[in-house]
Amino acid sequence: MPRFTIASFNVKNLIGADQEYYRFEKYTPEEHAWKEDWLADQVLSLDADVVGFQEIFEEDALRAVIAEADKRGEASNESAIPDRSKRYAKKAIFCKLAYAPYGKNAALAFAANVNDGEPGERRPGVAVLSRMGFVGDPEVIQALPEPLDIEFGGLTDGDGGSFRISRLSRPVLKVRIPVGDQVVTVFNCHLKSKLGEFKRPEGADFAPESDLLAYDPAGRALGALRAGLRRMAEAWVLRNEIVKELTAGNPVMVLGDFNDSEHAVSSEIITGEAPFKNYSWMRRHDADRANERYSRDQNEQIQKAITSMRLHSAEKLFVRKSLRDMVYTSAFGGVFESIDQILMSHHFMPENPDAIGEMEYFSVLNDHLTDGSHAEAPYNKLASDHGQIMAHMRIGDD
Repeated sequence: MPRFTIASFNVKNLIGADQEYYRFEKYTPEEHAWKEDWLADQVLSLDADVVGFQEIFEEDALRAVIAEADKRGEASNESAIPDRSKRYAKKAIFCKLAYAPYGKNAALAFAANVNDGEPGERRPGVAVLSRMGFVGDPEVIQALPEPLDIEFGGLTDGDGGSFRISRLSRPVLKVRIPVGDQVVTVFNCHLKSKLGEFKRPEGADFAPESDLLAYDPAGRALGALRAGLRRMAEAWVLRNEIVKELTAGNPVMVLGDFNDSEHAVSSEIITGEAPFKNYSWMRRHDADRANERYSRDQNEQIQKAITSMRLHSAEKLFVRKSLRDMVYTSAFGGVFESIDQILMSHHFMPENPDAIGEMEYFSVLNDHLTDGSHAEAPYNKLASDHGQIMAHMRIGDD
């Protein structure tokens, strides 16, 4: 039966040497060589069939990393994998050790950021690498066909205000990947960060809130509010696309840098609401009397409707199966948390009698992470500031 691995990898600002991506930020040739070396080792260690990359400024820089990983993997195979003349060549251990080069057979889709600017004002995109190729053309979701207007209600005068976005801060890349006789829709995303979003007055060199010598706590809190609103709006745009796929009956996996923990509102928008255990106790939405509640049959209908649209965390499935207490992909200021996720639809849940497969294992590469207090933290400034996560999936029955 087909098995495949799918990983999420925020590479932290991948671009060629001597190119200013953010203001005054660029890699010397030596720094870039160090970063490419480290990234290639991580790609080699993952050896994933599908990888969603975030923070890619240039496709060529990513292709160079993949080519270097292939070079090292092929050299490792020559040293560690016995040729067919050896009587032990088919032992399972060697199948596990073998690296499968991406080479010319794999497909790579890169989504550049429509907000990308001049040197010093660059904005990163995302990419998906697939050994199985793609079905149809990859789709990029960033510039919205129509602005998204979010109107607030609930106030007595009816005017609760509104919020509008016309594009996402970074693209969402949607691909369809063939696995056995199934096609899985995969979304790779990188939502707006928690960094405050400040407005620069016309003609000014910088936003007033950026001046920490004239610290403005209320203004900086408003910047965090803007960032949070944008991240949640982007989460809804992604959720809307997910619902379209699930409504069409397609298996879905979502991966990427959510810039928020699993129980944050933005993350819960993407996964969908969790159903109550029983809706029979709940008063009906159209009740005319106090005792009008949903029936048992209606409870089952509601449960099915919500469950069919819900996504599930690969990390939490792993923690539940392995009795582990935590997984983390980010460390900052002594706080260790998961802001990178792999989510999957009910098509992969073991309790679903109609499941097409399930997750068998979950891996995380996070030994390189520090919270800034460790002695090796300065050395790791060129490595990724995210852990890499990978779900080991099986399609079909044993």
